[in-house]
Amino acid sequence: MDLGYDRRGSGQPLLLLHSLGTDRHVWAPVIDRLAERRDVIAVDLPGFGDSPPVAVNGDAPTARVLAAAVARFAAGIGVPKLHVAGNSLGGWVAMQMALDGTARSVTAIAPAGLWPRPLPPKPEVARRLARAAAPVLSVALASEGARRLALAGTMAHPERVPREDAVRLVRSYAAAPGYSDVNAAMRAGRFEGIERIRVPVTLAWPELDRLVGPPRVLPPRVRSVLLRDCGHVPMWDDPVQVASVLLAGSAEG
Repeated sequence: MDLGYDRRGSGQPLLLLHSLGTDRHVWAPVIDRLAERRDVIAVDLPGFGDSPPVAVNGDAPTARVLAAAVARFAAGIGVPKLHVAGNSLGGWVAMQMALDGTARSVTAIAPAGLWPRPLPPKPEVARRLARAAAPVLSVALASEGARRLALAGTMAHPERVPREDAVRLVRSYAAAPGYSDVNAAMRAGRFEGIERIRVPVTLAWPELDRLVGPPRVLPPRVRSVLLRDCGHVPMWDDPVQVASVLLAGSAEG
């Protein structure tokens, strides 16, 4: 499957998977730091950014389906097994790739799917508002106060996001053709099998995350770290801290 991606740097290959409703640009604050020591491949998941939705013959586009599509993409560019890192939905997909045997290590930031039971459906009110505001976003997000209002649900410090990046984030959220189906599939399921992953696993939990928290129990071999003063999407909150965690997690395996 053809997926949109950016690739830069040299070293061990590290695949980056974004959160629900964003695209590969969400890694912009950290990608140059990572590229100094890794061959970094930031990918648009199927149905987001420049990647078309995955064809699943009427089945739901679950994390397992997305993981298989990303694995086929990685094999197609000559790196069939590589270090994988992801945020939220991307963290779930990264864990699934590790379980499937297509990752050398996994680093998941605020991973989705580790909740104790499936989540109920949720109306897309915020997304409808984002779509309605799309024509005026460049003006609407010009001030730090407006960016705090728009992004406070996912970041601890939205004022650190430049206007151009904030506009792209909201437009990506509003326009992603795969959002509704992937969101429904994500909320209807959960990730099972973390205890069966045999490669190094690092789970990073943002201290100020309003959306996802760590489960009560994790396997002893899973490493958990805290991202201090960060929200659910922490790349703009503290790019140095995030890059450090990703480099450490991808140093094993």
